[in-house]
Amino acid sequence: MTKKQKLTIAAIAAITALLAALIMLSGSGKATQADAHAESGHDHDVEKNAKDEHKEDEHKEAGHDDHDEENAIAFSEAQLKTAGIVLDTAAPGRIRTSLQLPGEIRFNQDRTAHVVPKVNGVVESVSANLGQQVKKGQVLAVVSSSTVSEQRSELLSAQQRLALAQSTHAREKTLWQEKISAEQDYLQAGQALKEAEIAVRNAQQKLAAIGAGSALSGLNRYEIRAPFDGIVVEKHLALGEAVKEDANVFTISDLSSVWAEITVAARDMNAVRVGENVTVNATAFASSAVGKIAYVGALLGEQTRTAKAHVVLPNPGNAWRPGLFVNIDVLAQETDVPLAIAADAVQSVEQKNVVFVRTPGGFNKQEVTLGRNDGKRVEILKGLKSGDVYATAGSFVIKAELGKGSAEHAH
Repeated sequence: MTKKQKLTIAAIAAITALLAALIMLSGSGKATQADAHAESGHDHDVEKNAKDEHKEDEHKEAGHDDHDEENAIAFSEAQLKTAGIVLDTAAPGRIRTSLQLPGEIRFNQDRTAHVVPKVNGVVESVSANLGQQVKKGQVLAVVSSSTVSEQRSELLSAQQRLALAQSTHAREKTLWQEKISAEQDYLQAGQALKEAEIAVRNAQQKLAAIGAGSALSGLNRYEIRAPFDGIVVEKHLALGEAVKEDANVFTISDLSSVWAEITVAARDMNAVRVGENVTVNATAFASSAVGKIAYVGALLGEQTRTAKAHVVLPNPGNAWRPGLFVNIDVLAQETDVPLAIAADAVQSVEQKNVVFVRTPGGFNKQEVTLGRNDGKRVEILKGLKSGDVYATAGSFVIKAELGKGSAEHAH
């Protein structure tokens, strides 16, 4: 190899080494710029996230949470008064668990009489009409009876014999005192007097037993009279009809009080006790009354396996009519609960139980979990706290406003 060739090879190697160094320096610079750019981008993202979180916190602190906006219902004081919405406060309360039993209004059997003639006869007149208010002792009908005629005749005969016996006794007494007649005659006259008195009393008691007094206008006239003040609820005789002594010709009931008869199943016997307070509610119209259980039957029917009980109800104005079906609420137990609200405050929204809680600008829809309920008060297990002011009567108006807001938002 010549000297010229050696110089050429050395030059080429130097140039190659120089190019390699330049390439390495260029790659290192680009990597440094990329790392710097990545670090700068990371710092920018962190700063951006921090700003977003700060804005979100400010949004929540200002009360503009999206969930709260969905539950809030704007309602002014003027709207509150116009809608007639009543407010109440959640607080501890007492839940009365009641048992509802079916029943029927019936006549007060202690003040109901089935009037019978007590003698055979033919109806001469009828003065009482069905549904008529009658007074004690008032004549309901007149019956012509041969039995009464015979008993009155017997009384008249006994009275005449008594008068004769009294006269004979007085005469014999005078004769005996004047030593004209024997003492035996005087004693016999006294005995006859006593027998006559007994005969008169016997005849009087027979007439009294059938409710017939002395004859004023005919020996056979028998008057059927009302046993007490009441209403004629049944009538089973007509003019000229022949009646028997045990025929039920009138039914009279004093409707100033009635019975609410209860049908009690065997499983409910322990809850139905004499003296227990109950509420009687009519099924045909809005009416209720409070009373006490006066009687509970000890026997169960063979077919129905139920017992009968009844409540005595005052009946002013005859509002409780016999035959009316009723429901009887019997108080089963009373329980104190930590939190209770009015039952009419609970509304159903999207198949959830909610209560509208009062806020400065209106109401807030609050979902609640319910416990025991007695129809008037309901236990709250979750969703409210003591002291919360909520809408009771008229809360359905707020529910309607909530529905309008949801519709507008969807539109």
